[in-house]
Order: sequence, then structure tokens, then C-alpha cells
Amino acid sequence: MPENSLKNKRMDAHAGSPHTAENSFHTETTEPPTRMTRIQTLTLISMASVNFSSMICYSILGPFFPNEAVKKGASQTVIGLIFGSYALCNLIGSMVMGKYIVQIGAKFMLIAGLFVSAVCTILFGLLDRVPAGAPFISLCFIVRSVDAVGFAAAMTSTFAMTAKIFPDNVATVLGGLEIFTGLGLILGPPVGGWFYHSFGYEVPFMLLGCLLLVMVPFNIYVLPYIEAEPSKDSFFRLLLHGKVILICFVTVTLSSGLGFIDATLSLFAMKTFNLSSGYVGLIMIGLSLPYCLASPLIGYFTDKYPVTRIGFTVTGGVITALCFFLLGPAPFFHIPSQLWLTVLMLTLIGFSLGMTAIPTFPEIIACAHEQGFEEGLSTLGMVSGLFGAFWSTGMFCGPIVGGLITQGLNFEWAATVQGATGLLAALLLLAYSLCQKRKQRVQENNQQADENTPLLNE
Repeated sequence: MPENSLKNKRMDAHAGSPHTAENSFHTETTEPPTRMTRIQTLTLISMASVNFSSMICYSILGPFFPNEAVKKGASQTVIGLIFGSYALCNLIGSMVMGKYIVQIGAKFMLIAGLFVSAVCTILFGLLDRVPAGAPFISLCFIVRSVDAVGFAAAMTSTFAMTAKIFPDNVATVLGGLEIFTGLGLILGPPVGGWFYHSFGYEVPFMLLGCLLLVMVPFNIYVLPYIEAEPSKDSFFRLLLHGKVILICFVTVTLSSGLGFIDATLSLFAMKTFNLSSGYVGLIMIGLSLPYCLASPLIGYFTDKYPVTRIGFTVTGGVITALCFFLLGPAPFFHIPSQLWLTVLMLTLIGFSLGMTAIPTFPEIIACAHEQGFEEGLSTLGMVSGLFGAFWSTGMFCGPIVGGLITQGLNFEWAATVQGATGLLAALLLLAYSLCQKRKQRVQENNQQADENTPLLNE
């Protein structure tokens, strides 16, 4: 009986039907199921739809909003700040939501975040009716910032609930969900651009906003209510773990690399290879598609062999860094820019991004448990908020720093600096892991030597 209690406490195994009055997630079973329960299946469908719809709403602005904003009197700098405000508010929102996920409730947080994002998406589609100049720019900042907070709430609760409901397959499930994240990022620009050219500015936002609104009652019906107690732990204590700090540094370099590519690659490709915006969009698929395909496989493997997580993260980080060196390519290589090389490097970056990013979230959870954090929703929410905050930090800094270097020097040097930062993060994580393994090996040898030392008589 005590053994079953311990197992129940850790596994938080699955409740009955999600259609009960409480729709709650309790500990009922003593053996892990060989197949997914109904509540797990419905939750997986819900999380996939949230990832897809959130990402497609995030990515539809790229093809046409900058042009519309210029018509309304916004400068290129202001447009960049509008995009940057999204990442900044997402950063703040992720930290706050992760800290208070138990008090707010994971299910309520996700549903409220979806509703806020839906309303903001619809409102953003109405901004073309606002007078040009300060009114338009101000409302862009306000709507975009509130939308970022809603997005932070939805994604933070998604990560936390996924880790709670699938405790032994976190990386596998997250890797599978990243397929829908990638699909949203891939389909957003062409779908948004097509609707914009066919029906005007308002229609893309109205359709996607209504899609998000439809998902609100669906998630109310499907998602379980997760019982949890608030924790006294803090983000600061979690960051006392050296490995967590280095993993967060790696996360920042990954997201800043993506933000840098979003902000600078299109102009570089158009200028260097004389490509149209449509062909640039096709090139970007070379980044997203390998990530979608690689993420589930990497998630499954790192769940089955957790000891490989740091190895995957470091290897992926090194490959990503080398690809950024060749994306320009770096001036000191004295290699001319070629379209096939750029496409190949983007493809490898997409693959290596999955190698690096997917193992980081479950590894931070493991570090939190090593620090003595309780196994529950509060800790998972804190980890989700931390991960989202550092990811948003990179998305905020990447375009700004990359844009400044590109403007001051050129794209080749900016990509080189991005690659050097990623390489530094990967090597620091590798060095720390090797030192920890060596320290652990010395402790084991000393313990074994103490056990083998014969007792001396007086």
C-alpha cells in the first residue's frame, strides 16, 4: 500500500471521463496505462489545436502588416517596436502566469488566454479603420501587448498541463505538439497573404479570431481540472542551479537566432539573390519543415534515454552555430553567398533546432526536482513560465541586435555573431556537464574506497 501511494503521488494518474461535474484530474490508478486514456487523447487534441491556432495567428502579420502600417504613418523603427513589444509583454506575462498558475488555475488560464487572443486578433483586424498616425500606432501597441499576455497565459498552461498529464513522456508529447507549432508558422504567412490579397486587411484576422473563439467552448468541455497546492518555491531558487542557467542561456540563443532570421533574412535574400517575397517564403519553409519532422523523433528518443538530453542539446547547439557561420557565410571564410548554401543551412538549422530545444524543458524539470521542488503543477508552471520568459527574451533581443549589426556592418557579420553566441552557450553547457560528471565519479570512487577500507583494531 505505501508503494502504491508513492507511485500515485508521482504519477498523478488519470481520472475518469472529462464530462464529470468537476472535470478534474485525480490520482486513481496504481499502474501506468499501456495506452492513452480518453482524457489524455482529448487533452492532446486540445493542446495541438492551441499550438496550431496560436502560431498561425502570430505569424500572419509578416507578409502584409508592415506595408499597411507604413500607409498609416508608422516608420520602420516603429514597426519593429510593435513586433518587439509582443515579445517583451510575452516575457513578463510568462513569468507572472508561471508563478501564479495554481492560484489562477491551469484550465482557466488556458481558456482565458485563448479568449483574450481571439478578441485581440479580431480587434487587430479593425485597426485599418483607425485614423493614421498616433491613434493607429498607439492602438497597435495596446492590442499587440494584450494579445501577447493572452498568448503567454495559453502557452504557459499548455506546457504545464502537458507535463502534468504526461509525466513520463514529456519530451515525446512536446515533440509531437511542435509539429502543429511548425505548421502554424509555415501556413501563417501564405494563408494570411492570400486572404489579404483576395479579401483585404480585415478578413484574415476575423477568420482566425473566430477560429480561436470556437476553441474556447471546446476546451471548456475537453480539458480536465487539475487540483494542486501553491508552492513557496521561486524562480530565483530555480535559477540557483548552474545547469538551469546554462540551459536558459542556450534557449535565449536559439530564440534570438529565429528572431534574427525573421527580421533580416528576407531583405538579405531579396538583395543578394534577387528573389521575390513569395520565394523568400518558400525558403523559410526549409527552416520550419525539418523542425516539424525532427521534433517527435528527438522527443521520443530523449524520453526513452533521458541521459542523452544534454548530449542532444549541446550537439544541436554546435550544429546551429556552425550553420549560422555559413549562412552568410562569415567574411573570414571568403566564400561567396550562394542560394543553395543558404537553403541548406536553413534546413540544417531547422533540424538542429529540434535537437537543442526539445530536451531542454524536461531537463529543467529534472533540475527542479534535484533542487527539492515539489512534483506538482506549481513547479511545472514555474518551469513553463521560466522557459517562456527566456524564449521571449531571445525573440526580443535577436531582431534588435541582429538588425543593428546588419545596419552597421552587414548580414554576414550579424549571422556570425549569432553563431558565436550559440556556440559559446553550447560549449559552456558541455563544460559544466563534464565537470559535474567528473565530480560525481570522484564521489562514487571515494565512497567505494571508504566501504572497502578494513576496520582497524585499537
